[in-house]
Amino acid sequence: MNYEQCLVYLDQIQNLGIKFGLDNVRTILSSLNDPQSRYPSIHVAGTNGKGSVCAMLNFILMEHGFRPGLFTSPHLVTVRERIQIAGQPIFKEEFSRHLTSLRGIVEELIASKTLMSPPTYFEMLSCLAFLYFAEERVDIAILEVGMGGRFDATNVVKPVVSAITTISPEHQKSLGETQIEIASEKAGIIKPGIPIVCGVEEKEAHQAIRTKAEELNAPFFAVFSKDRGLRKERTDRNFRFEYKLGEEEYAYTPSLLGEHQGKNAAIAIAVARQLSKNWRRLEKSRIIRGVETANWPGRLEVVSESPFVLVDGAHNEEGAKALRKYVQEFISLPRVLVFAVMRDKNIEKLSEILFPLAHKVVCTKFLYFKAAAPEDIRRRASRFQDRIVLQPDVQQAVQTALQAASPDGVVLAAGSLFLVGEIKKLFNSFSD
Repeated sequence: MNYEQCLVYLDQIQNLGIKFGLDNVRTILSSLNDPQSRYPSIHVAGTNGKGSVCAMLNFILMEHGFRPGLFTSPHLVTVRERIQIAGQPIFKEEFSRHLTSLRGIVEELIASKTLMSPPTYFEMLSCLAFLYFAEERVDIAILEVGMGGRFDATNVVKPVVSAITTISPEHQKSLGETQIEIASEKAGIIKPGIPIVCGVEEKEAHQAIRTKAEELNAPFFAVFSKDRGLRKERTDRNFRFEYKLGEEEYAYTPSLLGEHQGKNAAIAIAVARQLSKNWRRLEKSRIIRGVETANWPGRLEVVSESPFVLVDGAHNEEGAKALRKYVQEFISLPRVLVFAVMRDKNIEKLSEILFPLAHKVVCTKFLYFKAAAPEDIRRRASRFQDRIVLQPDVQQAVQTALQAASPDGVVLAAGSLFLVGEIKKLFNSFSD
C-alpha cells in the first residue's frame, strides 16, 4: 500500500471501534518475535495529563542525548504524529511499509484462525509503533495508554517505570462509574516489582492504586505527599513552580501553559528520578531543561497572536476546569468560544464549565463519525441558548468567531482534540 491507501485502510478499520483485551496484540506481536521486548519502556496512564507527561519525558531524554521512541494518541493533524523517534514523526515511507506488512500478517493469522477477529485501529497502530521502535533501535520507548490501562493495547510491555497521572470521571461505560473503579482499571498497568509513580491526589483513587501496587510488590512513589510539595508563583502568562522532592528542589517554568502543567512536570520529574535509579543516570539541570522546552501541541496552544486564538483539547470535566482556570486568570475579554465535542461526552457539564467564559459560543462539528451535531450540543446546553450560534463547518465557525470577537478580542476553541486539529490546519496551512 502507498501512504494514501494506508489512510483509506485505517479509515475502514476505525469503524471496528474499541475492543478490550490483549489477545489480538499479543498474537500479532508474537508472530513478529515480540518487538516490544527489545528495548526498555516507560508506560503512562491517567485521565488527563498523560500526553503532556510523555512529551516532557521525551524532551528530558532528548536533552540527555538519547533517541526515545514516543507513542501517543490521538493525533491532531496527521496519524504519523502518534509514532515519533527523537521528536521526528515516522516518515510516510516507513509508515506505509510497516502497515502493509502488518496487514499481510494479520490476514494470514485470520486465515489460519490463529487470530479470531481483526485488530482495531489502535491495536494496529500500537503494533506498528512497537515494530518501528525495534527496527530503529530506540534507546527507550515512552508509551501513552490509549484508554484505561488493564486491557489497553500498550499493556503488553514490561516497563522500567510506570506512571498514573490523574483520575477523573471519563469513559464510565467502559471503565466504571466510580473513581475507585476507574483507578482500578488504570492501575492495571502496574507490573510486579516495577516502580509506579502516582500523581493522583484524590484520596480513594490514590489508595486503590497504592493497594494494587502493594499486592504486586511494586515500589510505590506518591508525587504529592508531606515531603513532596509544589509551590507556584504567577508570571506574565504562566506560572513558575518549585517542586520539593525530599531534600531536593526543582524550580521550573514549563513551556506548556497552565497551572496543571506544573503538576504534570512534577510527575515527569518523579519518573525521571526513577529512571535514574533503575535505568540510566539523568542530570537535574537537563531534567529541568526538558520540562522547560517540551512542546505538546493542542494543549493551551496559541495558534495565532493577531487575532489571538487559543486552542485546547479540553474534552472532559477536569480538562475543562483547567482551561477555565487559565482563561480566567490570563485571558482578557471579550471572548468567543468555538466548541465541538464527541456525542458521548457529558455536554451538559462541559457547557456549564466553558460556556460562561464567552459572550458567544459557536457550535460546530469536526469530521469524525462520533462527533456531536451542533443542534444536539445546543439542545443539551439549553441554559445558554441566548449565546449559541450554529455553524457546522469548522472553517466558517472560526470566521464567525473572529468576526464576533472584534480586533481586540480573543477566540477560544475547545471540546475535542479533533477540533483542535482542524483549526491548526487552518492557521498553519498544514497538509499531511
